[in-house]
Amino acid sequence: MGKIDLVIRGARIVTPYNVIEGNLFVNRGKVVGLGKLNLPSDEVVDARGFLLLPGMVDAHIHFMDPGDTTREDFPTGSAAAAVAGVTIIIEHNHFSPVYKAEEFQNKVEYLKNRSVVDFGLSAHFSPNGVEEIRGVIREGAAFIKVFTCTTHGINAVQMGALFQAMNMLKKDGAVFLVHAEDEALTQAAEVELKACGREDGGVIPECRSKLAEQVAVKTVASLAEASKANVVIAHCSHAHIVDIIQQYRSRGTPIYAESCPQYFFLKEKEILKMGGLRKFTPPARAISSGDLDSMWERLKVGKISYLASDHAPATRSQKLSGSIWDVPFGLPGVDTTLPLMLDAISKNRLDYPRLVEAYARMPAWLYGFFPRKGALQVGSDADFILVDPDAKYVLEDQSILSRAGWTPYAGLTLQGRVVATYLRGHIVAEEGKCVAPPGLGQFIPGKGYKKRR
Repeated sequence: MGKIDLVIRGARIVTPYNVIEGNLFVNRGKVVGLGKLNLPSDEVVDARGFLLLPGMVDAHIHFMDPGDTTREDFPTGSAAAAVAGVTIIIEHNHFSPVYKAEEFQNKVEYLKNRSVVDFGLSAHFSPNGVEEIRGVIREGAAFIKVFTCTTHGINAVQMGALFQAMNMLKKDGAVFLVHAEDEALTQAAEVELKACGREDGGVIPECRSKLAEQVAVKTVASLAEASKANVVIAHCSHAHIVDIIQQYRSRGTPIYAESCPQYFFLKEKEILKMGGLRKFTPPARAISSGDLDSMWERLKVGKISYLASDHAPATRSQKLSGSIWDVPFGLPGVDTTLPLMLDAISKNRLDYPRLVEAYARMPAWLYGFFPRKGALQVGSDADFILVDPDAKYVLEDQSILSRAGWTPYAGLTLQGRVVATYLRGHIVAEEGKCVAPPGLGQFIPGKGYKKRR
């Protein structure tokens, strides 16, 4: 091999298994070597004192594009992702839900020049039957999003239709990402609370109760066990929910638990004071610090399969204008997920290999991107980040690049900061700023993709 493009020298390289001393060698956007090789290079980066991690894989993102781009769009959201150390996202939005192969093709074309980082796309569960779902899988949908209760204007999927799709599409590479809250319980609670004239923040955890989540998770897990289809329960909110999933996993069921930072940091009662700024679903469940500790422990030991931001932003004014029933669900999260987890490592809640496993390798593997993404090995895309593990700073609303412009974690002092992000060997973010234009990011199809002849 002649001269290569890039060498990153002297960093501590983090894998899901260990932290090693060495260099990373990059040529034509790919990793071509790790270790103490002697390869001449056009560019050398001195990374002594830094950690080198694979770029993060955020598998649950809503950029509202096309849709209500006052809340978020791809150019802004993907720039925020790059700065936060995320090099590929999986996006779907509920303003312009994708059900058909043609709609999926159109979205890929629309986004061709709108993303800074690489991206996968998912589709919603079509009410028109299995063949329409199969069509989007073959176009490259990373997963099929399923709601078991009507949310964001998307109707609930009937369990019979879901079970049929699981059985018929598991060999097509289908992964079902399920928002699990029971329709009958959430609807009955909403009717009762509205009849009482309630508009306080407490209606959200009462309406979207832990019982409603538990019932739906048990039902969907039973269908996964019977069908052997790959199922992910989205945004698991509480240790008890994670434990239900783990019980099925211990019996060989291909079901996985996704969770998000809000369930490790925020408490249920905050919505009484903060109103719409804490409206998301499933809601925060933690009553005590012990509840939060229980989630951290399950993440640390691998009972939570992977992390995602569930980035679903709205501006502060959008979250506070109108009734608690009417303001949008969701929190901004892509800016802050990795920073919060780096700080958790400084507090011994996690270690670096487990972080890489949960926020890079595992989502990449589940959705068909591994080892191209989520890894640092010969042949992988040269997607990586440099982290200063000792940097300390206060997280502020002003640092949020998302169109939301705020974060529920403002005021926290964090340790560990992303100082540079590389996508396929190109630097895309440095020292808190995006330095690459939209259009560098490419669409990456999921595991069921069938190339058209």
